[in-house]
Amino acid sequence: MSSPSLSIPRFSELFKEHPDAIAATICGLLVLLGWLALHVGWLGLGLLILPAAYVIGGYSSAREGLTTLFQEKELDVDLLMIVAALGAASLGLWRREYYFIVDGAVLILIFAISGALEGYAMKRTERSIKSLMNLTSDKARVMLNGIEQFVPVDQLQIGDTVLVKPGELIPTDGLITEGYSTLNQAPITGESTPVEKTIGDEVYAGTINGFGVLKLTVHQPPESSLIQRIVRLVEQAQTEAPPSQQFLERFERLYARIIVLTGLLLAILPPFLLGWNWETTIYRALIFLVIASPCALMAAIMPTLLSGITNGARNGILFKNGAQLETIGQVRAIAFDKTGTLTTGKPQVVKIVPVAKESEAQLLQVAAALESLSEHPIANAIVQTARQHQLKWSDAVEVRAATGQGIIGIIDNQKAVVGKAGFVQAEVKELPVNLIQISQQLENEEKTVVWIAHAGVVLGLIAVADTVRPEATQAVAKIKNLGIEQIIMLTGDNNSTAQIVAKEIGINQVYAELLPEAKVNVIRHLKNQYQTVAMVGDGINDAPALAIASVGIAMGVAGSDVALETADIVLMADRLEQLERAIQLGRRSQVIVKQNIVFALSFIVLLLVANFFGDITLPLGVIGHEGSTVIVTLNGLRLLRN
Repeated sequence: MSSPSLSIPRFSELFKEHPDAIAATICGLLVLLGWLALHVGWLGLGLLILPAAYVIGGYSSAREGLTTLFQEKELDVDLLMIVAALGAASLGLWRREYYFIVDGAVLILIFAISGALEGYAMKRTERSIKSLMNLTSDKARVMLNGIEQFVPVDQLQIGDTVLVKPGELIPTDGLITEGYSTLNQAPITGESTPVEKTIGDEVYAGTINGFGVLKLTVHQPPESSLIQRIVRLVEQAQTEAPPSQQFLERFERLYARIIVLTGLLLAILPPFLLGWNWETTIYRALIFLVIASPCALMAAIMPTLLSGITNGARNGILFKNGAQLETIGQVRAIAFDKTGTLTTGKPQVVKIVPVAKESEAQLLQVAAALESLSEHPIANAIVQTARQHQLKWSDAVEVRAATGQGIIGIIDNQKAVVGKAGFVQAEVKELPVNLIQISQQLENEEKTVVWIAHAGVVLGLIAVADTVRPEATQAVAKIKNLGIEQIIMLTGDNNSTAQIVAKEIGINQVYAELLPEAKVNVIRHLKNQYQTVAMVGDGINDAPALAIASVGIAMGVAGSDVALETADIVLMADRLEQLERAIQLGRRSQVIVKQNIVFALSFIVLLLVANFFGDITLPLGVIGHEGSTVIVTLNGLRLLRN
């Protein structure tokens, strides 16, 4: 009998998926083994292992550096690193001081790790686009000559009739020509409760049909659907290099040109100008390349950012890359999505109003007896509240639902009805005047009012609404205290609902009734005005805005897969109050990075002056160079402290 096979990926497949990470790992192991071999006196083994580390770790950087040199006629830091590493190796072989070869291998290892991090970022972008595409159905049920047939979505034509059954995904944007239902549009528009749709209404691909059967007419090509436009927006936003990245690339190339040109001049001119011999000249030039390599500058930044990322992770803040840790500290404006971010995103019972002579418990028992047989989100909220009160209720029989109106049945041999005022009024003598007034007030506050009656008598009403997160008000207040210039709220809900929520939380500026494209336009407008803008969201509809923002922040529990993949920062426990810590971490990281850069550059200048005017040796140059790297690294590790 054969044993079951284990699903272990082949090394070739793993290398194909993460080549830079595998190369950096192997390079690191070879550098360690090579150093150990030299340390114990196994010279031959060390000189065999270390060149392999050069080749494996430096291949990618050498290829990129040479490609940039020959195709773009530019020098970059990749090529400078290779030259410096080979220079260190040459000096080690020439003077038989073989630990210089290890120093060159360490230079290569640092750049190999950097390349692995860039490769991870590209994989993350691919995953976010794949997650978006998974929202749509591959096939649509089309009516052809009265017969249902499944057709690939990309083959749909304008005018085709699509049939969508209860619980199915809407395969493409279309107009309803027959049927009535409620659709969960939260993944696309961010609306907090299912929306009623009937003949003439537009529906969107990726939304979820409720209880009704719908017939749709395709009114635009599938590639023009809202979900496809979201995909394109995310692709475009994530391929746009931010200004800081562009500046860094320009600086690297300028730095490399200056160092290489200076190194060549130091290798040629001193014999003619200063009377140095050629051995001293070449020795000093190679020392220059080693001590001028950007290791200390890289150590000035990465340990600091990694420490900040680790600190954030311990406190439920996931920074997906170091650049966004810096960016969050520079934010001048923050835009919040409403539904699922500032609010819970789920309907909840917010008020129970029984008539004077009836108890709250009886009201909930009758409502739960009927609503427990419904899958509507409002029904679920009422049943959940009844269970929280630890109530038990009788079984309802002969239950039937009236689409968009309510539900009716028999409880304890008496007719019970739950639903809208007009629907309940048809089954009772009259609605109490005081409850009518309360109902109107609640509806003015954008709450959904459910009436309950039993045995021909009104028992009371229940108000249901999407509620504000308990910590939202305090979180916004703390962010204001940090000096953030502008805080706004974006939502797909209507303006009156948005204004009520914003007032409760303490946000003055609101943009309501927004589709994803409109949210992107608002973020672009804010970026033009404030330069650095954060977007906080949770839904698929927020993905384009999260991507185009200077820094996108997603809710880790409530957030959709696409929002989590697209965002740069994830609040793992949906704790809005951690935004303050994230901003403070970003600001602290900026201060430490600036300190490190000033120190690293100052030390490089000091070593260069000592190399030119003094009598510095290569070991002293390496010690000074590595010493400055250790100092800035330790300074960066201060961010590990809470």
